[in-house]
Amino acid sequence: QVQLEETGGGLVQGGGSLRLSCAASARTNSPYVYITAWFRQAPGKEREFVAAISRGGGTRYADSVKDRFTISRDNAKNTMTLQMNSLKPEDTAVYYCAAGPAFLSTDRKEYAFWGQGTQVTVSP
Repeated sequence: QVQLEETGGGLVQGGGSLRLSCAASARTNSPYVYITAWFRQAPGKEREFVAAISRGGGTRYADSVKDRFTISRDNAKNTMTLQMNSLKPEDTAVYYCAAGPAFLSTDRKEYAFWGQGTQVTVSP
């Protein structure tokens, strides 16, 4: 089993920045955390892919966050971060950390382990 815990959410004005972190209970060289990712879910909407990163550092981003968000991970510390810049009100959502053994998938069904989520609210 892998447990994931997100921190760093909050309220920020449009144009501002936030940094989310995700701590994994398993070692990041575990096959269960080969790929780690961020998803988000706004009220009344489906959970959507934000960004993913492999153990080797390969990344993939949703078009809506490309050039504004940066995903990174520290395999030695079993952590992953999401640096979010130039935030917009439409970025408001609960952000979830996820882990799985699949390739850099945008499909939430490929990810077996999930955190509880952290709220990000961007005011106009």
